[in-house]
Amino acid sequence: MLTFTTSSAEETITLGEKIGRLLKKGDIIAMQGTLAAGKTTITKGIAKALGITDTITSPTFCLISEYQGSMPLYHMDVYRLDGTEDFINLGTDDMLYGDGVSIIEWSEKIMDELPSNTIVLKITPQDDGKRLIEIDNWKNGEIK
Repeated sequence: MLTFTTSSAEETITLGEKIGRLLKKGDIIAMQGTLAAGKTTITKGIAKALGITDTITSPTFCLISEYQGSMPLYHMDVYRLDGTEDFINLGTDDMLYGDGVSIIEWSEKIMDELPSNTIVLKITPQDDGKRLIEIDNWKNGEIK
């Protein structure tokens, strides 16, 4: 497991950029963390590294946002889904196993449906305002 601490939104975005530069076609990131933990913030950095210039917002109400850069980014938010069946019914297979990168916020609800090589990224806000970011199942090289 890799562990990082960020002290600001800017540092969280920068970490996202470092992660994004190492992602490969077909990578899936299962984001976990409380409301306002920084899931969309780190996604902004990943998108920037993929050459995406669109404004990245939380897909809470639209469920899935698709962005085009050096490869597609599928940004999903499953918070409002009732479970794995709803996730399957969204037709996410083409995204998860396609030519881009998938980021799934609130992934705790659908982990059973994700492949074993899914990268799990957990963000935990700290009492001092920092964010603890833990990355499990990372096989894409050193993040520096």
